[in-house]
This record gives sequence, C-alpha cells and structure tokens, in this order.
Amino acid sequence: MIALISPFFLSPLRRVSVTKIVSKPSSGISAESIMMFHRSAVFAAAAAFFYGASSGTAFAPSTSVGQLVSRTNSPTIEQVSQSRQYSSTQIQMAGPAQVDLTGKVAFIAGVADSSGYGWAIARALASAGATIIVGTWPPVLKIFESGLRKGSFDEDSILPDGSKMNIEKVYPLDAVFDTADDVPDEIKENKRYAGLSGYTIEEVAKAIEADYGTIDILVHSLANGPEVTKPLLETSRKGYLAASSASAYSAVSLLQKFGPIMNEGGNMLSLTYIASEKVIPGYGGGMSSAKAQLESDTRTLAFEAGRKWKLRVNTISAGPLKSRAASAIGKEPGQKTFIEYAIDYSKANAPLAQDLYNDDVGNSALFLCSGLARTVTGVTLYVDNGLHAMGMAIDSESMSDRNV
Repeated sequence: MIALISPFFLSPLRRVSVTKIVSKPSSGISAESIMMFHRSAVFAAAAAFFYGASSGTAFAPSTSVGQLVSRTNSPTIEQVSQSRQYSSTQIQMAGPAQVDLTGKVAFIAGVADSSGYGWAIARALASAGATIIVGTWPPVLKIFESGLRKGSFDEDSILPDGSKMNIEKVYPLDAVFDTADDVPDEIKENKRYAGLSGYTIEEVAKAIEADYGTIDILVHSLANGPEVTKPLLETSRKGYLAASSASAYSAVSLLQKFGPIMNEGGNMLSLTYIASEKVIPGYGGGMSSAKAQLESDTRTLAFEAGRKWKLRVNTISAGPLKSRAASAIGKEPGQKTFIEYAIDYSKANAPLAQDLYNDDVGNSALFLCSGLARTVTGVTLYVDNGLHAMGMAIDSESMSDRNV
C-alpha cells in the first residue's frame, strides 16, 4: 500500500492536505471500499475547512452609537496555530487567518485628528504591528502635534491589546504641490506655512526615504473641494480643478513619487465615496467628479504600478461618517449638516440598518493592506452597509404605504 500526500485546498486562509490511499485490492479490502473511504476523507476535509474558515475574528462591534470612537475593548486578529488529525487520513488544518505587519512601514497621508477614516486605518495597521508615520496638512500641523503631545488623542489611540498606537513621525504634507518649484510665493509667505518647508509630495517622499529607506503601505486619505457646497452648474473652473487636484491627482502624484521606495508586494489604498457613481445633492463643487476620477485612476494605476513595481492599488468606497471635516460641509443655521442628512438616509435605506464606524473602514483597510489580499488589486471595495446596492429609496413618500 502506498500513501501519497496531495493538495486538496490551497487558500490564503487554509491549506489542507489529504492522504490519498492507492492500493491494489487485497484480501478483506475491496477497491470499492477503498474508494468509499477516500471519498469520506475528502468530505471530512471539506467540512473541516469550512468550519475552520469561519473562526477568525477582527474588531468587535462598538458599544457606542453615532460616535467616531475607536473600539478599544475588542479583540484584534489573533495569531492562532492549530492542527486537526482524522484517523489515518492525516488531514492537517492551519489556524485562523492572521495578519502580522511587524517590520512594515505605513505612511498615511491626510491625518489631522482622530475622528476620520485615516486615523482608523492607522490604528488598524498599528494593531497588526506596522510602524505608523503620517502626513498632515501644514495649516493644521501645529494643532495636531500639540494634541498628540497633550494626549488629546490618547483614548482613540488604544489598541485591542491595551497598548497605545505610536505615530512615529509626522511630516508636513500639502498634496496639491508635487515639487518645491510648484509652491507659489503666496503660500510660502502665508503665516499658516511659516517656518515650514519640504511639504511637497516629492520632498516628503525623499524625507521618508532618508528616514526609513523603504515603505510597504501608502494610504491616500485626502480630499478637498473649495466649492463643495455649490451645485455643479454653479461651480467655477478654478473650483472644479482644485477639487480634482487635491482629491484625485494627489493620489496619482503620491504613487509616482512613493512607488520607487515601496517594497515589492506593497499596497496603495485610497478612500472614495458613492457620489462618484450616484447623484448626491449637496456634494458638489466637482467633488463627485474627483471621486469618479480617483476610482478610474485606481484601476489604471493597479495595472501600471503592478507591472512596474509589483504593487497593488485599491480604494475603499466608505459610507458617510460624521468626522470633523465632513461636519463642516453645508452647515446652515437651523438645519442638519450635509453629513447628518447622509447618515440618516443611509440608515433608512441601506440593507444593513446599522451605524457605520471608522473602525469598520479600518478593518477593511487592514485586509487590503495585508498579505491576505495579495491577489486583490484595482478594486473599489464598498464599506457602506450595502447602500451602494440600492436603486430605490425605501423611505420615500412613494413607498410610504408599502411595508419593506
């Protein structure tokens, strides 16, 4: 009798081997019996695979409602190793999926407080062991650094294991400028930029290369539209192009300058919004167009950067979150803000009528930036409770007499 080990499942989450019995019929054992035994082993392997694949955990649901808090008491993805053996079949199972980013360097561009998605992504990556460095818009750099020193963000920095996220370095970054030659005198002389230099994308990339050599993860958490409250029909050329420059081309430029210092297998991740493909009144000034550009560029950059540097490029279409920046859009006396309307609409119409937290996007980013997503590139991943799938507003007056 000969025992041959043949692969049965090959998966980023599980690898299963099945001992295949090959023998000529002998006394007391028929070929049919051997075949039935082999089939039973296969079914046992399949059952074990699907049972084990569901045992991994990420951040647990938050107990807070409507807040931008990080979920500090929840478990992170745990490193577990286990094996199961079934009789003489020698089926061996790997443990639950694990994410270990120890030794990886992640640069998150666009972090200025703890309320937004950029912070949550940084926190999720830190929970897996990544070194965190961030880029902050110069006009708010001093406020952000002061908050870090005073411990203003300590509560939102707690990781699932009880330790605190450490932002190793903060770089001034204005992503509408590619090189030092692009910075106009009015910016250089602006008091909000006083005492600062080296904040263009190229200069920051060179500074990070000098400090760390290479990086593994690049996150674009940037968006700005000076005329975001204006309908498109009232948006100026200057405002439209400014939105595209800050919110879309900045991602292209970041990858241009950082790609050469990213390790093979690295990932660039950006954040987009459903306004790229659906009409969202109140999200104007060319911002919807900029998000559409960003998603299109994600696919093109996935091909180009994949072939040139073996990098992956993805974007997350995140649902509405009441961050500090979003709360400033459309703030009229006596009315809800734009983001409050967007959150209420989402909860009323999304398939999953539940709160969306910044950690929900952080968890998804952790997956996309890890080796578990090594074959995932050029993707727009929706993290919005399924709102993107809806084609009809179920809370509209036309649906008022229908129980949905």
